[in-house]
Amino acid sequence: MHALGANTWIWVSPLTDARLAELAPRIRDWGFDTIELPIESPGDWDPDRTADLLERLCLGATVCAVMPPGRDLVTDDAEVVERTGDYLRYCVRAAARVGARVVAGPMYAPVGRTWLLDADARAATVRRLRERLTPLAGEAAAAGVTFALEPLNRFETSLLNTAEQTLEAVDGIDGLGIALDTFHMNIEERDIPTAIRTAGDRLAHVQVCANDRGAPGNDHLDWAGIVEALRDVGYTGPLCIESFTAENRTIATAAAIWRPLAPSQDQLATAGLAFLKALLDRAGAPAG
Repeated sequence: MHALGANTWIWVSPLTDARLAELAPRIRDWGFDTIELPIESPGDWDPDRTADLLERLCLGATVCAVMPPGRDLVTDDAEVVERTGDYLRYCVRAAARVGARVVAGPMYAPVGRTWLLDADARAATVRRLRERLTPLAGEAAAAGVTFALEPLNRFETSLLNTAEQTLEAVDGIDGLGIALDTFHMNIEERDIPTAIRTAGDRLAHVQVCANDRGAPGNDHLDWAGIVEALRDVGYTGPLCIESFTAENRTIATAAAIWRPLAPSQDQLATAGLAFLKALLDRAGAPAG
């Protein structure tokens, strides 16, 4: 039913060709099916080289869009909006080249940007986002790629925090779906399986980790309920473990990684993989 994936942020930031060449065979040998590739800056890793590497290793791929300061689709600054659109188009081209069907991320405003929104301001901002995402999502769909819009927790954005809010933003737009992350859902959703059912058939990508960003399973989350909800909405895409390394001080600060989440980053990935395989086996939904 589900391929199981690992985001390279578990080990490295930014991802480069050299680090990917080192990591990808290990990820495959541990038993993962998919590798999740963040694009922090265009050119960090080469899509052609990556496509060849993944083909040799028989690994699938997904791509993550990254929204630092200076990337924003809801700002009044037309130049920033244009640059953000160019960046997202690059992500689509890279995804298509490596065989990824999804580009996932909070493709609306910089992570960490929070501002007060009353009902009218929120509605106007969501309308603006939809207007700007619609042509980009159409271009992505033409390339066989879906943009999966990710709600974040309240400390990282004030625009889209829940599956319900994100559904409103993507509704009716071809090539645009929803990405859900168990870390953010644990903070914002009153019931994670219900949130998954709210996303319904617009669910395009799922990232998994423990409630503290550690290995999935080492936590208090209702994993059996999560898998049941994924089955109910017909989601058959990958489950990708997303956690972060403290190797890069900037991303560690942004993700609030203040302490080790496992004895090693390798163990975080492999323990999470073992848990997910056992979980899917119990649910009668074999991985791969």
